Amino acid sequence: MTPIWSKKGQSGADEEIQAFLAGEDILLDRYLILFDIEASTAHALGLRHCGILSSTEYEKLSNGLHRLKELIEDGDYVLAPPHEDGHSAIEAWLTENVGDAGRKIHTGRSRNDQVQVATRLYLRDRLQQLVDINRAIAEAALDRAEQMQDWIMPGYTHLQRAVPSTVGLWMAAFAEAFIDNAMLADFTRQWLDNSPLGTAAGYGVNLNLARNVSQEAMGFTRLQINPMYAQNSRGRFELQALSALAQSTLELRRLAWDLSLFTSQEYALVRLADRYTTGSSIMPNKRNPDTVELLRARHAVVAGAVTELQEVLSLPSGYQRDLQATKPPTLRAMEQGLAALRLVPGILRTIEVDKERAEAMVDPSMFATDIAIEAAISGIPFRDAYQSAMAQDASSRSARESVNARVSAGGCANLMIPELKKRLEALGLEDK
Repeated sequence: MTPIWSKKGQSGADEEIQAFLAGEDILLDRYLILFDIEASTAHALGLRHCGILSSTEYEKLSNGLHRLKELIEDGDYVLAPPHEDGHSAIEAWLTENVGDAGRKIHTGRSRNDQVQVATRLYLRDRLQQLVDINRAIAEAALDRAEQMQDWIMPGYTHLQRAVPSTVGLWMAAFAEAFIDNAMLADFTRQWLDNSPLGTAAGYGVNLNLARNVSQEAMGFTRLQINPMYAQNSRGRFELQALSALAQSTLELRRLAWDLSLFTSQEYALVRLADRYTTGSSIMPNKRNPDTVELLRARHAVVAGAVTELQEVLSLPSGYQRDLQATKPPTLRAMEQGLAALRLVPGILRTIEVDKERAEAMVDPSMFATDIAIEAAISGIPFRDAYQSAMAQDASSRSARESVNARVSAGGCANLMIPELKKRLEALGLEDK
């Protein structure tokens, strides 16, 4: 198939070079093509408003784009070679099925703003998914914190037993983290909620495009005004979206680490539901936490993509073909990161904590901090109390008394779960 950029009398790139130029686009654009169709429909409406398309042509294009969308959703049309990318595939399908109106659809736009707006719509959608997933994780963690708020367990620093703590405190920590992650994803979604469509190749066009009409049709809250900035921002918005995702996968890695440790025989504090474990191919006795181990590794995909984007974006103003290389890491990291996070609510809701063993792991040495603070309350300088605490006999103390005395805001005896629930509700989640 002849590329849409080919010119009469010029041979263009040969097959080997064309394959290099196209890269993975034909596969990656399967994630973007429905958003590209949405943007093309909005662009056609803008062309109708400025007189490039007649009402009849607009109706033909709008109906044709809707039909193509249905074919893709039903699996009857799959983006594949010989098309160079999703943009050329849409234009070719419209020309074949709608006629000359299909040859007008690209008026006033470039593949530069076309891919940008499709990517922006994609990121807006995926960031909303990220908000919703983080909400679901936070809700699951809060439910478990409420169920087990006074279950005693060791608190660790440096992987060493430190002070008596509770399962409720452990779970509430992740609840608040994922609430914050949801807030960050929502802020990022709002930040990139602008339309670059109609900026063409970065210098505007000699046509009074109804950019605001297209913007409103796609539900963007504002225009990205300057066309050169629109080009310069490619990769920048993707980078911020992945940075928001990275905060979630970073916390996921911490949670996965905790579960990996606590499910080991050495800790034996937690048991995963069978569906999240596998066996060994050679050792019949093994029950491996493979799911959480792979979740732990998923942050590397996102962090690697962030680094990849940062390296690609060392560029001057204006469009450079290097920017095509922002698409693979963006789509790879976003899809894989969201897929991993979707598993977390189910894991949290089904973990079993060995209540008796967890409490039994608290030993008298872990009351030393309580002893030092109690002495400080009585008027002894804390540093003196610190020195004498370990010399005192703590065998008569109980972990229950220790955690019940932890009344500071957010502490074991004051988890402030209602306040965390309010923050969830403020993000639009119904309290269940």
